[in-house]
Amino acid sequence: MPKLKMVYQFKITLKEIKPPIWRRIQVPEDYSFWDLHVAIQDSMGWTDTHLHHFEILNPMTRKEEEIGIPDTEFCEDDIKAGWKKKIAGYFSINNTKAKYVYDYGDNWEHDVLLEKIVSEKPGAEYPLCLKGARSCPPEDCGGPWGYQDFLDIIMDPGHEEYQSMLEWAGGDFKPAFFDAHEVIFDDPKKRLKFMLEN
Repeated sequence: MPKLKMVYQFKITLKEIKPPIWRRIQVPEDYSFWDLHVAIQDSMGWTDTHLHHFEILNPMTRKEEEIGIPDTEFCEDDIKAGWKKKIAGYFSINNTKAKYVYDYGDNWEHDVLLEKIVSEKPGAEYPLCLKGARSCPPEDCGGPWGYQDFLDIIMDPGHEEYQSMLEWAGGDFKPAFFDAHEVIFDDPKKRLKFMLEN
């Protein structure tokens, strides 16, 4: 009988927004930071159309590192390639926290918390979204403050921008809705190949 692999359970919480928007996901222990990035994107509901990086303490050097997509055009900092770094080399029960930043224009910051490390369940397919709350904000809505303005407008049918804002958001937006069963995870290897080729 093959040995069961370990699974990392994370809670991802979008910062600066109340009530909180969050997801609880489980990913395989052999995931890279790129793989984790794709799982966060897919579970949250982002479209992966902007740059990103993680900020996490390196347990060996005790210094904070940035891991994501190296891009000297937009970032002066030394960002290490996420597909070359494994989450198991950083996250542990003694090093449970990271920050995940997506879209440097809107600057969406997420708290990434390792809740526990467990054995995989026989027959289960990972990554897995266990739970969550509330819809992901629309892309390019202006960060947490722009999102609040967006909500104020779509909650007020009498607002002069109500109709145009709803159309911009795709015709319908339910901020309180989230169903973990509707999450579909993409293949991170295919996503990486597409990103590197474009």
